[in-house]
Amino acid sequence: MYSKDEVSQLKQQFWTAFGQYIAPQLSAEGLRVNWINYKTGLKHVYFKMQADKRSAVIAIELTHPDPGIQELFFEQFKEFKNIMHAALEEPWTWELHAQDEYGKTISRIYKQIDGVSIFNKSDWPSLISFFKPRIIALDEFWNDVKYGFDALK
Repeated sequence: MYSKDEVSQLKQQFWTAFGQYIAPQLSAEGLRVNWINYKTGLKHVYFKMQADKRSAVIAIELTHPDPGIQELFFEQFKEFKNIMHAALEEPWTWELHAQDEYGKTISRIYKQIDGVSIFNKSDWPSLISFFKPRIIALDEFWNDVKYGFDALK
């Protein structure tokens, strides 16, 4: 078991290492981007990467507090599903109105791998190999479709 400080420190070390590894990668628009805290430019729409002791997840999270508006965003993403799958080259899981770890209603589109741990440094190459191509593909996808969400701003 790790102490709270050790858990925090290991997570910080991983995300720092990942950030340094991916930093040279420019966005689809040719700009520098903070990949770990990716900004979609759209309130309540987030690209999230998370890892814990058992798995890793990369997701598009829709967090609008109004479930109806959240569903509109989800439906808009469904309109672009073919473009998304072409960019990612794999199917992702689609969840409308799920609960996050805090009991808040969110919708999300995500890919998860199991059997990896952020606390095992020998898993870090696998985690980086999981996150890097997917966040880059999400950026390419978002660059192509973000204007399709202007009406929902």
